[in-house]
Amino acid sequence: MLNGKSRLIYIDAFILQEIMIKKVTVSIIVLLSAVSFAYAQTGTWSGKLNVQGTQLSIVFHLDEDSATFDSPDQGARGIPAQLERGLAGKIIVRIPAIGASYEGQWMVNRIVGTFTQMKTSFPLTLTPGEDKPKRPQTPVEPFPYATEDVSFPNGNIVLNGTLTLPEGYSRNTPVLVMVTGSGQQNRDEEIFEHKPFAVIADALARAGIASLRYDDRGYGDPDAKPLGWTTDDFKSDALAGITFLRERFDKVGVLGHSEGGTIAMMIAAEQKADFIVSLAGMAVSGAETLVSQNRTILKGSGLSEETVDSYCKLISEAFNVRSNGGRMPNPDEYQIPESLKQNYQAVVAQIQTPYMIHFLSMDIRPLLGSINCPVLALNGTKDIQVEHISNLNAIRNGLPADSKCLIKSIEGVNHLFQHCTTGEVTEYRMIEETIAPEVLDEIIRWMSDFR
Repeated sequence: MLNGKSRLIYIDAFILQEIMIKKVTVSIIVLLSAVSFAYAQTGTWSGKLNVQGTQLSIVFHLDEDSATFDSPDQGARGIPAQLERGLAGKIIVRIPAIGASYEGQWMVNRIVGTFTQMKTSFPLTLTPGEDKPKRPQTPVEPFPYATEDVSFPNGNIVLNGTLTLPEGYSRNTPVLVMVTGSGQQNRDEEIFEHKPFAVIADALARAGIASLRYDDRGYGDPDAKPLGWTTDDFKSDALAGITFLRERFDKVGVLGHSEGGTIAMMIAAEQKADFIVSLAGMAVSGAETLVSQNRTILKGSGLSEETVDSYCKLISEAFNVRSNGGRMPNPDEYQIPESLKQNYQAVVAQIQTPYMIHFLSMDIRPLLGSINCPVLALNGTKDIQVEHISNLNAIRNGLPADSKCLIKSIEGVNHLFQHCTTGEVTEYRMIEETIAPEVLDEIIRWMSDFR
């Protein structure tokens, strides 16, 4: 997954730079005109950029003399922007954090202009408001089950969540702790207005299965430093959830997505779970996963095979150095374009954090042989974040021969288990489906053995 405690290194879409704001002197008459146009332009304006055939949503929130910028398809909101107003409704919006600007002209209920970034310009017409994506699977009250707001401790950390209880539940009802993927996320694992954990909890409860989902540690705390924590810390939180549930339930398992799937397998190897569900779980090393992600994304961008190979060798060596010590490789020694050299420097900065240092060397394959509880492992064939073949093979080959498990690829779905075209992250928000129905059916069918 994508958010705050980001574990996934992608090709940066934007290069940071500073832009100085020009000072403009206007007459009283011009000022009065500008005020009237400013009033007409105040509010939310949105449009779509066509970038190499991909539609990218752009949103500006304009006040009289200030603005913010959103790129909803990339999960970026509230980026500070600088607003200049000119004659007859002309506006210039500068976004220093991403080295971009928009220059447009107000034309009665629309603003026609050009969006520029890294010296490349795209036509962009803005219209009032923002189209909200449809999310038909998001559960809507009234529910045929009960929910409880709960809290449970892990040392000096208190985790807040929702306990979903099917009608007529008892101590013998199976229950799943739900563990989010990478990125600091809320209890619904919300991303791009999708709420996959809420959808899964709803489906489970309707099938007679309880669940606990909780906000990640530090979620909503502006002072939290999530990159100072590691996967082991998030595993510890999940174990605290298991302890909490065992006070009320006899059959407690773990359902994890992405990094959460890896955590589920780690917990199972410690014999702390009665059953586990891994959704897009990573079973190869963190370094292998990051190299695979970069290779897939770079190939999809149209770069030559030679360039992709060179860059992947460069970051692979950097990851190895970060794990084992030594001198970071010099990008000038690799035949890659300047833009990738800049991206490499960003990668080097990212892998200095405690989280990334731990993540790079993390490899659960030696742990899989210790798992003796039932395992359901599902990965999507169009997942570009956790490649399905290598990871499912690692699980299949690592589990004991007599373990009760179902290991399966789901055809045509991405990392979020949405039916998709390319599997790229930019599709996530555009797709109305939150999670493929066959995935929900697979989980419920497999869980029926524990009811």
